[in-house]
Amino acid sequence: MRVSIVNVQAPFVRGGAEYLADSLAARIVARGHQVDLVRLPFKWYPPQAIADHMLACRLMNVNCAQADLTIAFKFPAYLAPGVNKRLWLLHQFRQVYELWGTEMSGMPDTAANRSLREMIIQADNEHLREAQAIYTNSHIVAGRLKQFNGIEATDVLYPPLDRPELFGLGEYGDYFFYPSRMTAAKRQHIAIEAMCHVRSPFKLVLAGRPDSEEYGLTLDRLIAKHRLEDRVVRLGWISEEEKARWMNGALAAVYLPFDEDSYGYVTLEAFHAHKAVLSFTDSGGVNELVVHNCNGRLLDPTPTSLAAAMEDLWSNRSLARDMGNAAHQTLKHHRIDWDHILDTLLG
Repeated sequence: MRVSIVNVQAPFVRGGAEYLADSLAARIVARGHQVDLVRLPFKWYPPQAIADHMLACRLMNVNCAQADLTIAFKFPAYLAPGVNKRLWLLHQFRQVYELWGTEMSGMPDTAANRSLREMIIQADNEHLREAQAIYTNSHIVAGRLKQFNGIEATDVLYPPLDRPELFGLGEYGDYFFYPSRMTAAKRQHIAIEAMCHVRSPFKLVLAGRPDSEEYGLTLDRLIAKHRLEDRVVRLGWISEEEKARWMNGALAAVYLPFDEDSYGYVTLEAFHAHKAVLSFTDSGGVNELVVHNCNGRLLDPTPTSLAAAMEDLWSNRSLARDMGNAAHQTLKHHRIDWDHILDTLLG
C-alpha cells in the first residue's frame, strides 16, 4: 500500500507533531508499505500570512502521488485533498478557537483578525468533513472539535513514543526532571518559583531549548533573583539518550503545560521510566493520563502547591515508587503502542 503522510512545519522548528510524523512513517515502512512524508511550510505570523498557507494547502494535489491512503495531521495540512483521507488530528488552529480572546491567542480582537477567524472556522467546518475518519490524540481535542465545529471524532488514538526502549526503571534520585521545549505555555517559570518554597536538598533539572531568547532570559533572571543557581539546573538541548538517562534516574517528572492538546511526550517518557508526573489541574490532555494520587499529582497551578508535592514525594520514596509503578501500568491500560495505532490507521 502507498501512504501519503501530510503535515506542516515551520522551517527549522521541530516539535511533537514533526516527531510523530517521522515515527509514524518509519513504523508504516517497517510493516512493508511505501510512504511519502509531505511537509508543507507554514508560517502563522503575521496573521495575514495564514490565508495564503491555507490556500497553498488546499491547492496541494496529494492525489498525484497515486497514494492508496492519505493521513493528515494538523492545520492547515488537513485542508489538502487526498485519496481515502484520514486525520490524526493533533490540534486545530487554537488561536481562533479556545485561545481566542485570551492572552495566549496572540491575535488581537481586530476586524481583520475576526474576518480571518471566521474564514478558518468555515474552512474547518467544510473540509474536515471530507475525511473518512477523524482520530484525535486526546479527548480534549475531540471535545473541541465537537464544541466548535459540531463534528464527532471517530476515536482517540494516543501517540506512543518512537523509542520506548530507552526508558526504564532506574533509581529514584535526588532531583525532579522537566524536559520540554521552554515557553511560557509550558510554565517552566512556575517550576523555578516553586523551588523558592522548598527546604529539602533536592534539585530541579530543566532540559530543552527556549522558544525565544526572551523567555530563556526570563528563566535565567528568576534563577538569579532567587539565588537558585545551586538548586535549579538548566541543561539546554540534550539528545534522546541523555534525556532517557536523566528521566530514568529522577525521583519524579514535572510537566506543567497550560491546556495541552494531549498528554505530551514528557508524560509518556516518565511513565515508561516508572516515574510519577506532577502536573496542574489546568494542563488539559495531561489530565487524561495522570490520575491524582495514583500515578502522579494534579495540583493547583501555583508554585506553593508544586513545592508541597515535591516535598511530599521527597520525604516518602516508597510513595514515589508506588506511583511510578502505577504510571507504567497506565500505558497498557490505554493501549499506547504502535501496533494499535497502525492497525487502526491502516485498517
